[in-house]
Amino acid sequence: MYLRQTRRKNKDGSEAHYLQLAHNVRDPDTGVVKAKILHSFGRAEHLEREALERLIGSIARYLDQDPPLLASSTSSPLSFPSGEVEALDARDLGGAWVLDRLWRRLGIDTAIAKVAKGRKLDAARLERVLFAMVASRALSPSSKLEVTRWVADDVHIAGLDSLDADQCYRAMDFLLEALDELQETVFFTAADLLNLDVDLVFFDTTSTYFELDFADGELEDDTDDSPDPFRLRGHSKDSRPDLPQVVIGMAVTTGGLPVRLWVWPGNTTDTTVLAEVKEDLAGWQLNRTVWIADAGFASKDNRKILTQGGSGFIVAERMRGADAEVVQARSRQGRFRKIDGHLEVKDIIVGDGPSRQRFVMVRNLAQAERDAHTRETLVKLLESRIDGSDALAPDDRAELRGRIREKPGLWRYLRITTSGLLRIDRAKIAAEAKTDGRTLLRTSDLTMDAEDVARGYRALQEVERGFRDLKQLDLRPVYHRRRDRIVAHVQLCWLALLLIRTVEIQTGDTWRNLSHTLDTIRLVTLATDAGTVTQRTRLSEKHLSILAALDLPEPARYHEFRPLEG
Repeated sequence: MYLRQTRRKNKDGSEAHYLQLAHNVRDPDTGVVKAKILHSFGRAEHLEREALERLIGSIARYLDQDPPLLASSTSSPLSFPSGEVEALDARDLGGAWVLDRLWRRLGIDTAIAKVAKGRKLDAARLERVLFAMVASRALSPSSKLEVTRWVADDVHIAGLDSLDADQCYRAMDFLLEALDELQETVFFTAADLLNLDVDLVFFDTTSTYFELDFADGELEDDTDDSPDPFRLRGHSKDSRPDLPQVVIGMAVTTGGLPVRLWVWPGNTTDTTVLAEVKEDLAGWQLNRTVWIADAGFASKDNRKILTQGGSGFIVAERMRGADAEVVQARSRQGRFRKIDGHLEVKDIIVGDGPSRQRFVMVRNLAQAERDAHTRETLVKLLESRIDGSDALAPDDRAELRGRIREKPGLWRYLRITTSGLLRIDRAKIAAEAKTDGRTLLRTSDLTMDAEDVARGYRALQEVERGFRDLKQLDLRPVYHRRRDRIVAHVQLCWLALLLIRTVEIQTGDTWRNLSHTLDTIRLVTLATDAGTVTQRTRLSEKHLSILAALDLPEPARYHEFRPLEG
């Protein structure tokens, strides 16, 4: 917000000067910054200067500051008694400024400088470029080329006025070299800052695909720089088995803070990655850790890996699994114990001596209702599809069966008689109803309360939330071909998610709400008769409450003043 002076030429050749209170807004279509008039003071020559000084004094008293602008002042950058004030530039400040302070507080800048020490690198600029790419994913997800425009035109990042695509790629290459140092430093700093429990580590995997017709190595003339194929076809968790992909693993602590990310070739399976993950975190000298993972990691070999080094595990088992111990646990009778309004648990011990295994059956009553409702809806739809199919010719009935097969939700409830008739599989429905809302957990801890086992597994949803948010941070589309660039691209998203989760944990609010509020803190450059001044907009109560929750000071009010020469 600023004081604006305009001129109007009269018919007799004289000029009239008007004073207005204005602020700048950016046109959403053209992107051009325009002045919006909030109040008109009328003709400048009719306005009492003392009235303006009283207004300034009133504002200063509200801010608990000495009045900075008086009629006698000629040195203040905002003292422009006669000339017109013109807005030269307006940029986003708040979101980038907050992320930058947390970036430094977590020691990321120091870790980068440590790895760059002794090399012929401009470490300071390298760190700024990396921060810009991370901040862009948190505030304005875009491609590397778009980041260069974002920095040049839209945002203020301290120490970085511009960058180009080559600098982005060089910074990504360096990031991979600094990654081990960064991950360990950031983890312990963040855990201490946020007072997090690091005894529970949640782990899961996801995939992200590439819009390509061919996977690496499928074309004979493939000239990919990577020595080994990376973008490969595999089990897609994005429901795109037709496209090449990479597999991403994430370890998360209580509260949802992403500890570390891994990136593997697209044909990697869940059963093969735990050994590498456990080995990578072994050097961090964590206390006794309980690993919590989904059913994809429940194999006997994986359970053995998870218990090495004194660690423990809580893993989900497939409710329809054929493992003998799982079958026994699933069929074991016993009463459930209610632990809250809709959650019940039942402790189950299978076997004796060294082969003794502990399971916890969890029943979510609300989820059971949803499962039953979903199944009822699908069965009704299937009944409507096959109604009257007995009268169809065999070929037409076979065609209908083929169309239903394309819908897995319907197909699993379809039964085909020996004569080719289409029927509802009532036995399948009855069997499914027995597992509504139920999850079978296996744990190596024989003393942990069943309620803690159940709640620990439920917290695995933090990983799923992390993957959802990760995929919104410009994770896809991925345009890189080389393996190292793909990995660096994903790790930039990890750093952005790390900063976002740190803000969310400290404030108790979502990043969507926080970034929207912070984006209203802007940095405006004004041209006056005395020179140009760059200052931030006034902070609101919402801004101040966010900064207080993060234990951050207010951003500097004035950033730069350049007086006119002569």
